[in-house]
Amino acid sequence: MPVGIRKGEVGGQPIITDKEQKIEGVDTVTLYVGPQNQPTWYDYILSVKPKRIIFNPGTENRELEQMAEDAGIETMHHCTLVMLASSTY
Repeated sequence: MPVGIRKGEVGGQPIITDKEQKIEGVDTVTLYVGPQNQPTWYDYILSVKPKRIIFNPGTENRELEQMAEDAGIETMHHCTLVMLASSTY
């Protein structure tokens, strides 16, 4: 499910911009939003209880990483596209 700060679509799926719309069964959150735009999303990201958060290059944010780790969520710094291409996702 694409979730973002701007309306549009990805792969034919509408981008969810409403933080009230909760998604169930989230395995991975992969961030493409820069750290300056992340704070308003902290509660939402943590509330969907993902198993892990991937911080793509340029999205690294120690504050969110610490909050996630405190909540038992695995965090990693990696490029999701490289992970997919190399079958390490």
